[in-house]
Parts: sequence; C-alpha cells; structure tokens
Amino acid sequence: MTYLKFGGATVFIMLLLGYLAYTGVQDSKSYYVTIKELHTLGDSAYSKRLRVAGNVQPGSIKRTGTHVQFVLVEQDQSLQVDYTGAEAPPDTFKDDSQALADGSFGRDGVFHAKQLQAKCASKYAPQQSGQPGNQMQAEPAKSMTQAQPAPSGGISN
Repeated sequence: MTYLKFGGATVFIMLLLGYLAYTGVQDSKSYYVTIKELHTLGDSAYSKRLRVAGNVQPGSIKRTGTHVQFVLVEQDQSLQVDYTGAEAPPDTFKDDSQALADGSFGRDGVFHAKQLQAKCASKYAPQQSGQPGNQMQAEPAKSMTQAQPAPSGGISN
C-alpha cells in the first residue's frame, strides 16, 4: 500500500514538473519579426510575444519615468512603440540608436514593449581611416624571433 502512495506521489510530482517546464518555455518564447513582417501577420500578431528591431526616429522619444513612447523605423516602415518596463531604458537609448523591443502588438496598432535593448551604432563602430582620433598608425607587432633580447646586467655562469 505504501508503494502505491509513493508511486502516485512520484507520478503527480513528475506531471507537475512537466507542466511547469512547458508553461515556462511557452512564456519565454518570442518570435523575431521585422516591422514589415509585423504589419503582414494579421490577427496572429495579436496573440504572440514578439521582438521587433529598428532605428529610433529622431525627435519621437517621449519619456515619463520608466514609461517611454517612441517610433521605430526600418527602411520605409514605421512602428509606434509604448514601453512600460520595470527598468528605465538603457543609457544608449537615444535618437537614431538601434533598438530591440520585446512585447506584444496591440489591436490599437501600437507595439507594447515590456523589455527594451538599445545600442548606439556610432559608439561601437570601428573608426574609418582619415577620421579624427585615428592619427597614430599602429606598428605591426613583432614576432618573438624579431624581439631583441634584454641586456643582462649582472652575473653570468
């Protein structure tokens, strides 16, 4: 009789863990779409968790604490985004920065983001030759066979 109770409890725990794992994966799953693809998804866009990337349109950022409204642009497409995350947007979130919004698309035509990532492309891009700050020409690294031995100034055996 105790084996039956133990087996039943084990089966229940395994089913509960399986359910929790399945729902956890479903909650964390998001689909990456472009702005153009988002506009062509139709009704299926309203029921999925999505990620959309683009450049922040200059002059479109409106901040109120951690709540931010802005417009993402990609080629000839634009998307109004309403971010209401728990954290303030990153410091790199500025006009013309690249941004990735994670959330859902509402029937009001606005993307409601819960997470926001941003980077300033010009900050991380390699400098082009002839640009200010690139005056020093780096000397090619010497291999170990080209390196000069350090002078020994002391005891020799």
